Parts: sequence; C-alpha cells; structure tokens
Amino acid sequence: MLIRRLVAGLVSAALLVQPVAAQVSAPAVHASEPQVAPAIAGVEPAYVPQDKMERGLWMQMDDAERELKRSPLVIRDPELNAYVRSVLCRTVGAGKCAQVRLYLVRTPDFNATMAPNGVMQVWSGLLLRTQNESQLAAVLGHEYTHYENRHSLRLFREIKSKSASAAWLAFTGIGLIASFGLLADMFKFSREMEREADMGGLALMAKAGYDTREASKVWQQLREEMDATAANRQIKSKKDKSGGMFASHPPTAERVAYLAAAAAEQPGDPAGSGAASYAAAMAKDWPAFVDDQIKNNDFGSAEYLITSMAKAGWSDRLLYARGELYRRRAGDGDLGKAAGYYSEAIGAGGTLPELWRGRGLALLKLGKAEEGKADLNEYLKRAPGASDKAMIAMMAGGSS
Repeated sequence: MLIRRLVAGLVSAALLVQPVAAQVSAPAVHASEPQVAPAIAGVEPAYVPQDKMERGLWMQMDDAERELKRSPLVIRDPELNAYVRSVLCRTVGAGKCAQVRLYLVRTPDFNATMAPNGVMQVWSGLLLRTQNESQLAAVLGHEYTHYENRHSLRLFREIKSKSASAAWLAFTGIGLIASFGLLADMFKFSREMEREADMGGLALMAKAGYDTREASKVWQQLREEMDATAANRQIKSKKDKSGGMFASHPPTAERVAYLAAAAAEQPGDPAGSGAASYAAAMAKDWPAFVDDQIKNNDFGSAEYLITSMAKAGWSDRLLYARGELYRRRAGDGDLGKAAGYYSEAIGAGGTLPELWRGRGLALLKLGKAEEGKADLNEYLKRAPGASDKAMIAMMAGGSS
C-alpha cells in the first residue's frame, strides 16, 4: 500500500501543471450531467495497456474516473464544455481529440492534467488565468503531448523500477540520502518531459493557426502573480526556485525564454490570439470563477489577476470583482474602496445585479443602513431568482 501511494503521488506531482494556489472546495457551476465525450465508434484508443502492470494501472484509473464523474466539482455547463473541447480539437486535430474524455473541474488552482487512459482535466483556475484562446491551446497542447508521448507511463515504469528501494531506504537513517537521490533522478526525468511537452504543444499551436507568442506569456503571467502573492505576504517570491527533488518542472524563467525563442521560429498566426471568442465563452461562468479565487485567501494573487485583466479597461465585471475582493478583506479603508468600485461600475452603466448586492453589503458594514438596504432591495428586483434571495431579503428588512 505504501509503495502504491508513493507511485501514485509521484506520477501526479511530476505531470501536473504547476499549481499556484491552494485548492478550495466549491459547488458545481451547473447541475446537469457532465458533458464528457464518450468513446466514438470507429475511433481506436491511442494506446492499449501492454502487460499486467499497465492493466492494473488502467483499472485504478477507471475507478478514479468513475469517482470523478460523480464529483460535485465537475462543471456541467454544456456550452463551456463544448467551447473548451473545440479549442482542444482545433489544437490536436479532430481524430486525436475524439480519444480524449474531457472534464472541467471547479477549483481555483492553475492546473490541467491528462492521464494515460485518455482522461483530461482542466481546472477553472486555469480558465480564469489564461487570457485568450491561444493561451488555453498552449496548455491543452502541452497536456496532449504528454499523453501522446506516453510520458506518464514512462515515468510510472521509472518509478516502479526504483521506488521499492527508495521507499525502503527512506525508513533507515543510513538510507535517507540515498532514497532522496533516487527520487531526484525521477523528477529530473520528468523535467525533461516537461520541456518536450512544451515544445510539442507549441508546434501544435502553430499548425492550428494560433499565436504561439502567447505560450510564454502563460508562464510570465504566473511569475508576476507569484511576485504579487509574495509581496502581499511579505515573503520572498518563489518564481525562480529550482532544483531538488520537488523541482518537477523547468524553472519558470527558463520556460519563458525557450518558449519565446521557439515562437519566433514557429510564429503561427500573430493575429490568432482568440481573445474575443475566449471572453465570450467565459462570460457566464467567469463571476463564479473569480469568486472562488477571492475566497482562496490570497489577496495579492487575486488583485494581480483582476488588474491584469483590466489592462484594456475596467469593465463592470472587473470593477465588481475588485469590489468583492476589498469588501471580503474588510481591512482599514477597504469597505469604502469596495463601495467606490461598485459605484464606479454602476455609474458607467453596469447592469450586473451583484453590483447592488456588493455595495449594499459594504454600506451596511459602514453603518449606512438605509442606503445599504435600498441597494439590497434593488439587487432582489434585478435578480428575482437569486440563490441567496432569502438571506438578502432578511438583511434588507423584507421577506422572501
């Protein structure tokens, strides 16, 4: 059992895209069945397990997928699922795309994974952070390259060949350093795979007509976000930390550099970022994804994400998000700033009902009861089917 847990943990750690924030639970965005593509008649699986060890791994992955299907974190919005799948199919090709069973998962971490049996997960924290279709394609192409090149299987076999001795030696004082050395070798192996997946994903982007310059920007944005988190927490940024057994990915600075250089050689379509189509596809679920990020208790990260999205101008949604961020932190002067952001959005013609709810709640805490209640009642008029209707009606002095 210990060896099995070690193997599973190492495979996951080595092949996940680098997480930015701690995971928090959240309810599913929609309640219908997940839009997971079934096996298509005539489409052969990309790989069939070859021996007893691999068949055992497939059985465990199949069990995990059955649990995933029932998870309340699976996003079941058919339009959003169809959009992400369309980006995947454009990136890797329709035939290869048919081999993938895609799950969108609501959690605020930046992450995507693809298992060797064809199950791909894309987390809402990634969808929040990628700023256009090309950036999403870069990550999806990266994960598909891991899958097509059998990286997880290669790492699984590497770990199986070494982990028994590593796990055993770890329990002896003499063998501790030796076991760390074995594990470090495995992670070095995975770092080489990461670069291979980066370059393979970028080649897929170019062939699909995406703007390959956006691939390096994904990682540059993460560097800046890590700086913002560190500054807010008054700690040293970990953006350039590398080395050791936990460095399962190339250093982010190195990644930015080699992806930028590769993009110059394989430019794809410089006009093909897909920013407008991406914004339209994310519009419905974006407030929930932002809300999850705000609740993640990382003010620096959330403030960076919101302000970076506002480079082209402050929309009512972005002002709402910034208002929510400051209202929930509720430090000195924060409630007044929050009320100001909501008011700015409303004054600019914003129609998002939650603007009045946020401002009303801020005003109540500021001791402006009548103004706050008026805003809450306005919210209820604009969102008569709101899930928080009963609670807000009580706070507004009325009834649901």
